[in-house]
Amino acid sequence: MAFDVASPAGTPSSDTPTPARASIAARTLRTDRWWLPPLLTSVGLATFVIYATVRSFLRTDYWDAENHYLTPFYSPCLSESCVAGSSHFGTPIGELPGFVPLAFLSLPFLLGFRLTCYYYRKAYYRSIWMAPPACGVGEPHERYTGETRLPLILQNVHRYFFYAAFVITIINTYDAILAFGGENGFGIGLGNLVLLLNVVLLWCYTLSCHSCRHVTGGRLKHFSRNPVRYWTWTQVSRLNTRHMQFAWLTLGTLVLTDLYVWLVSSGVIADLRFIN
Repeated sequence: MAFDVASPAGTPSSDTPTPARASIAARTLRTDRWWLPPLLTSVGLATFVIYATVRSFLRTDYWDAENHYLTPFYSPCLSESCVAGSSHFGTPIGELPGFVPLAFLSLPFLLGFRLTCYYYRKAYYRSIWMAPPACGVGEPHERYTGETRLPLILQNVHRYFFYAAFVITIINTYDAILAFGGENGFGIGLGNLVLLLNVVLLWCYTLSCHSCRHVTGGRLKHFSRNPVRYWTWTQVSRLNTRHMQFAWLTLGTLVLTDLYVWLVSSGVIADLRFIN
């Protein structure tokens, strides 16, 4: 039941209009460089998407056999098209045509996890769709339906992408652990530190997800009766406050990790070894 703000308090009204976004007659009420954050966000996201897309289809220099470095863009590699040694879980899938990424089983889920992430929604809604671009700035869209219709209603499946991303992060961690045992046995190189840093930040990003916070403490009516879940929820909540930072840091470490493996496996640079 709705109430008309122009009517006496408590008087019901059936013709109260549905609240809409505030309209701004001027293009903007801002005098600062409000367009800079959306621009930088668009450039940053576009740079990662272009780099990741190109690398996912190159099919070269993604595995360093000497040090057992595998780039996360090709993990898990389950096809007979994968180079020898890079398939940590065997090759149950036959040869793949060139237009199919070797990590085709994981990349769609990771993409879905990032696209539906609460922070990334905010980032690309404002910077790319300009809905809205900033406070006090006129919006170019005439209508606003939120996430109630296709395709944006699919954002609600984010919690399921979280489960997939959790499993894939375990796989990335396994890859990083295996990298400590190269052709010459146990050893530590700069590549190991890069891989390790990447998985640590991936865990921080994955576990700081809003869906993870709901999984650990959602629907609990009495925290006192669930001390373990309450403690877990508290730790996840602390990570959650830095979800935006982890979202950007992991984009950077994914590129850094892939680039390092690419350069080492192609022979452009030699891995800096600390042990063995």
